Amino acid sequence: MILLTDAQRAHLLANGRQPDVDHIPVVKFFNPFGAGVWLAAELDADGDIMFGLADIGYPELGSWSFDELCSIRLPFGMGIERDLLFTGDVPISVWADTARQAGSIRDAERLLYRSGRLSIRPPSDTEARHS
Repeated sequence: MILLTDAQRAHLLANGRQPDVDHIPVVKFFNPFGAGVWLAAELDADGDIMFGLADIGYPELGSWSFDELCSIRLPFGMGIERDLLFTGDVPISVWADTARQAGSIRDAERLLYRSGRLSIRPPSDTEARHS
């Protein structure tokens, strides 16, 4: 699976040139076998360092290496995946606050959908099959 389309990369790079803005996440990555969700809102000019909300046990705002994310090898030859139907809809600060209150990005996503703050998507989304 392509983890980042050219359009998403361009959007993340543009956001990275405006670091003091509360951006809406552009892309969601997840571990299809368990813990690990990343919402990327920015990409540094180097094309590797992303900024956003990461949850590998507890949701935190911060930076991570896209190259390292791509290199993660999971059982059965799988890797980290991109949620093809993800729509961020709200700024990263809202995601962070909701995830901290809910305990995880996945629980925050459910709360934000129920509250109507996120666009409704079909129930057969990529991640739901793996949760």
